Amino acid sequence: MKIVSVTDPAFKPYGKVLEGYDTAELTAAMEAIPLPGEGTAYEPAIGSLEACGIFGELRDGAYGGMPIQLGMCWGRNTRLNCLEYHRDSEVNIGAKDFILLLAKQDEIENGVLDTAKVRAFRVPAGVPVEVYATTLHYAPCHCDPACGFRVAVVLPKGTNTEKPVFAAKNEEDAWLRARNKWLLAHPESREAADGAHVGLSGENIDIAELI
Repeated sequence: MKIVSVTDPAFKPYGKVLEGYDTAELTAAMEAIPLPGEGTAYEPAIGSLEACGIFGELRDGAYGGMPIQLGMCWGRNTRLNCLEYHRDSEVNIGAKDFILLLAKQDEIENGVLDTAKVRAFRVPAGVPVEVYATTLHYAPCHCDPACGFRVAVVLPKGTNTEKPVFAAKNEEDAWLRARNKWLLAHPESREAADGAHVGLSGENIDIAELI
């Protein structure tokens, strides 16, 4: 696997860089939040991050005035484990460089995606990237284990909160793990052991030796 920059044309099917945003206040607020002792943490909405001026700018610009939430995923990670998608784009901003492992929703066949189709993209610190709704993604990976990663996660309000209760009507309904969150788990992952749909085949990618 080769890690390429989000500025490379290869990123175009997966997302785009959002220009014109000053992320300095946000990245400083992210750095003030300590890393977890091990693994990763995620909060859909964090008050200190939503208090930053960029919150309103992203709501009105990137999301066209729709209600949003600004949270963070942070910690240390080098593995794929799962892939998820939403019905809307997600915006990510890292306090430090980080790596996204991505695939495309149309590469899912019969409820399963071959991890050989996953691609790795490096995102520079402070650069906002839009990850399209049709792009499969999950927890970011760090570039430096000493620093870990802190990545802002901007999504429509309510995403990744409590799963709605309803009668499943099709196969995709069984992949729903939280509100606006459809998940494909690798059989080796904690999520699969917890009952998530096993929808990844092949290697559970680990980029530790590539960074």
